[in-house]
Amino acid sequence: MERSLVTEVVLNPGEVSLAEWKAVYRGAAARLHPSAAPVIAESAAAVARILAHGQPVYGINTGFGKLASVRIGDADLETLQRNIVLSHAAGTGAPSPFAVIRLMMALKLASLAQGASGVRPATTDLIEAMLVHGLTPVVPCQGSVGASGDLAPLAHMAATMIGVGEIFVDGRRLPAADALAQAGLAPLVLGPKEGLALLNGTQFSTANALAALFDAERLFQSALVTGALATEAAKGSDTPFDPRIHGLRRQPGQIETAAALRALMAGSAIRDSHREGDTRVQDPYCLRCQPQVMGAALDILRQAAVTLATEANGVSDNPLIFPDTDEALSGGNFHAEPVAFAADIIALAICEIGSIAERRIAMLVDPACSGLPAFLTPKPGLNSGFMIPQVTAAALVSENKQKAYPASVDSIPTSANQEDHVSMAAHGARRLLAMVEAAEAVIGIELLAAVQGCDFHAPLTSSPALEDVRRILRAQVPHLSDDRHFHPDMEAANALIRSGAVVVAASAVELPGIEA
Repeated sequence: MERSLVTEVVLNPGEVSLAEWKAVYRGAAARLHPSAAPVIAESAAAVARILAHGQPVYGINTGFGKLASVRIGDADLETLQRNIVLSHAAGTGAPSPFAVIRLMMALKLASLAQGASGVRPATTDLIEAMLVHGLTPVVPCQGSVGASGDLAPLAHMAATMIGVGEIFVDGRRLPAADALAQAGLAPLVLGPKEGLALLNGTQFSTANALAALFDAERLFQSALVTGALATEAAKGSDTPFDPRIHGLRRQPGQIETAAALRALMAGSAIRDSHREGDTRVQDPYCLRCQPQVMGAALDILRQAAVTLATEANGVSDNPLIFPDTDEALSGGNFHAEPVAFAADIIALAICEIGSIAERRIAMLVDPACSGLPAFLTPKPGLNSGFMIPQVTAAALVSENKQKAYPASVDSIPTSANQEDHVSMAAHGARRLLAMVEAAEAVIGIELLAAVQGCDFHAPLTSSPALEDVRRILRAQVPHLSDDRHFHPDMEAANALIRSGAVVVAASAVELPGIEA
């Protein structure tokens, strides 16, 4: 994963941009804007005033979920909040990625700082300090159904704040109390409402979905580059990218994608070599319909981006505190259906980006379709060339198809049927990074195959932008003349895709992204 050029983000609660969330995900430090301090303090004061009224208020002086009717005495309010954190820290599975949990913490910090959650400044100060000191809670990846919020994952984060559980520090896994002490921080004693505020909300699902969205943008742009290279390798036509075609359909993503493909191929001697006298009338869909398929993927990624940007700037715990009237209103903002839908949409885009790329690889290795040597090797038969890398790409694409089944259509009742419809947003979002990784490997194979195919057209060269991409690959991976251990070549190509180096190499062409 490439690092952010931004080193610190100042979170202005409710107004954080996608670019700022991306910078946090890529490693930038995060802290609250100073203007949030009085808002947080007033929200905590409102909770104190509500308690002084002596009335039962859900989550403040009652039990939780099905136990909401159980009134809790004032002497037990601290214990109540501690207990909910400890009891709800019941996740399982491998630890979630560092970058995702840091983003989750930043999302929670910005949510709490909007003054509707009733936490004290000391609570937001501790989250901020943990981010600054690089203290990343160990959060198991499984256990959330996406309502009533991401309870288990967020409870694992909250547990470390009270000195329970484990924290990653510089790659080491330490007891939470020890990690806090090493950073000069004290465990928090939770006040009324604070435990519930910390573990209720959609931040785990949203962080996973945003992380995948950001990586899917890089995947999309890389696939435009490798798709253009594959078109060159097959001596495909750029006529299907003519703006007049796409203007008639009016789909914005399609129009922008076609423009990018035209720009990537502009000035290509390979393209110019077959403008006249080419007996082929039309290219296969995997070349000709790139604007239609990739443009549609871009449009739905942008739709998901709008949903997730809104969610990231919202408040999704329960109950919500309104200091102007000293009310605590119980609702259902913790239900992560918007995130679940967005995650399902992202999954579809990832799946299709990889699927059409695999078809281009298959086309290139088939001499009947590409006009190139069989399996892109000068000596087919003695050498297998790209035979099995195409099989690997097919396997990865099929695996992603299986993972792309919508998570949001599933639901299972929890909490003794009090929470009887849930979003499965965490499932839907958590699968996405693995799907991106698989699709990146497909695009890496396409990069290898397309550059190999272009090699056969020497001394003809492609466009300046695509030649820059060929150079960065050939600096690490030589032309495949005879069979060799293929895995290192694939790893080198994958690294160029995952680091964003391919997109940077083609940066003479402006590639469309998730923000229109």
